[in-house]
Amino acid sequence: MKQVGITGAPYSGKTTFFNALTHAGASSGGGRANVAVVPVPDERVDRLADLHESRKSVYAQLKFVDVAGLARGTGLSAQILGALREVDALAIVARAYGEDADPQAELADVALELALADLQALGGAAERATKKGRSGDKAARAEADLLHRAAQVLEAGRPLRAESWEAAELALFRNYAPLTLKPSLVVLNTDDESARQQAGLAAELAVAFNPQGGEGLAVPARLEAEVGGMAPGDAAELLAEFGVTVGALPAVIAAAYRMLGLLTFLTTGEDESRAWEIRRGATAPEAAGAIHSDLQRGFIRAEVVSYHDLIGVGSWEAAKAAGRLRVEGKDYLVAEGDVMNIRFAV
Repeated sequence: MKQVGITGAPYSGKTTFFNALTHAGASSGGGRANVAVVPVPDERVDRLADLHESRKSVYAQLKFVDVAGLARGTGLSAQILGALREVDALAIVARAYGEDADPQAELADVALELALADLQALGGAAERATKKGRSGDKAARAEADLLHRAAQVLEAGRPLRAESWEAAELALFRNYAPLTLKPSLVVLNTDDESARQQAGLAAELAVAFNPQGGEGLAVPARLEAEVGGMAPGDAAELLAEFGVTVGALPAVIAAAYRMLGLLTFLTTGEDESRAWEIRRGATAPEAAGAIHSDLQRGFIRAEVVSYHDLIGVGSWEAAKAAGRLRVEGKDYLVAEGDVMNIRFAV
């Protein structure tokens, strides 16, 4: 399960945004992180469950972690650092309503605090690796060189995600989970009426915050949090009156999947129909491992049919008879919407 950390300046409305996504009814303040796990809505699971009369439907999940506000010049507490280092992506909330709103300045303040936290952590680690490297440890010397380069990037005012890093370097970074290396979504918290008008600004600020492909959303967080208790149809109708055609949760989920390079494959049967999250470029055995480690160890082959083909013909047997079902081996790269049946032996 992937995690998205929600942060921003104090009074930016990040906890309201958290509640808009999760309907958790969390309160701000108190210093402790608000945490909620939400299912990833996927109508394909429901249709497969109907098709196979599955006893249950199981959706992929996403965890949201809302930390205390980051005030300029105060630094990040150990609790905030610990929570943010564990997440896979960040959603940076900035207030975009009121006469004194300055979302660009808020984003700059948050970026500075994240960079300073990384600089402190990586700078200290670089010194330790340098000392270890003097004893002849080649791995420590390579790590020290990487960390010194990273510190130079941060000192120049650039986030680590703005640079290109080799796979081996990214593997070393995992030991430190740098905050400025995490994919980041810019969220402008707007008033009820101006989300559509602010969408362009959100996109502009996202590119400035993350030159390597930033994403931005404009969300009327208060309005979205308020409609959370309504029936889905009624909520959608009310949001549409304010020009909101895509709710905050599906928009954030789609952005998170793009930023993290994720796709969804599916399994179905009488017991359950389920959506599974996996990285783009994953092979069939890796998909099997997402289900259970035994399936990856004993992987023989995968029977695969696209979701649309399966729905179109009406059953697994019909897909096989129509030649829509494929048998794939260990080198097969899983595609979005693949419905898979894993054959294995342990």
